[in-house]
Amino acid sequence: MRKRHGIHWLMVQKRVMLRCLVSRCLLTNPVAGQTRKLSGGSLAGSQSSLAGKVAIVTASTDGIGLAAAQALGQRGARVVVSSRRQSNVDKAVALLQSEKIQVTGTTCNVGNSEDRARLVNMTVEQCGGVDIFVSNAAVNPFFGNIMDSTEAVWDKILDVNVKSAFLMTQLVVPHMEKRGGGSVVFVSSVAGYQPMQALGPYSVSKTALLGLTRAMAPELAQSHIWVNCVAPGVIKTPFSQALWQDEDVVDEFKKQLSIKRFGKPEEIGGVIAFLCSKDASYITGETITVTGGMSCRL
Repeated sequence: MRKRHGIHWLMVQKRVMLRCLVSRCLLTNPVAGQTRKLSGGSLAGSQSSLAGKVAIVTASTDGIGLAAAQALGQRGARVVVSSRRQSNVDKAVALLQSEKIQVTGTTCNVGNSEDRARLVNMTVEQCGGVDIFVSNAAVNPFFGNIMDSTEAVWDKILDVNVKSAFLMTQLVVPHMEKRGGGSVVFVSSVAGYQPMQALGPYSVSKTALLGLTRAMAPELAQSHIWVNCVAPGVIKTPFSQALWQDEDVVDEFKKQLSIKRFGKPEEIGGVIAFLCSKDASYITGETITVTGGMSCRL
């Protein structure tokens, strides 16, 4: 009897400890225990349908941004693309329309507050609201020893790569709340985990996006808005051509890769679309690394 009583007491203790752990988790992480509102349909067998959704994608006339717009549009979303140059916007809109994607385009320099407001207002006026925001805009005006970088360089990089990502999110959130929730995806980089030589300030800005994701997710989960991040490896885009056009650099990178090639923009676009879909209904505050197997650790 004593032995049975002892086993019973241990089981009771374990239950109490488990309850305490769960309660502590819910108290320290308000995201836990939240349930995402899904509009119709079930996750089982869904094809990541985004029909009826409206998506803003910044810097979306080529590379990863364009691939994200394509992936979202192919799943039924109406996409709003933007770039600093009208000619680039026109070209992207024509391409997406040829693929039967619902698309609207406009010029936007995300580093400019008036441009940010105009992009969001135009989207709401023409499309009826905002459900998805993909922050892809980034600059890198500096290449060299980080100790040689200037205050102007840091201001430019942080303004566009980090601050504008937050300020754009701040603008779209009220419109997402009106529609019952939404998804925000920041595009970071493997450089956010492993700073690349000669790209110090840029790497730091991409690390900041990892922190921004973790900081915003618990706050916005209360409004059923999910915040996640994608950290691509070396992807063959015009923005990264300095890396993949240099054979010596290519050889060095490939030594770190499990998949012995560089990535394609559409391989990032697909991950972004997944994070904006019902299939990602239990994911927030996370960064998905898409690096071909390159080790990523802070």
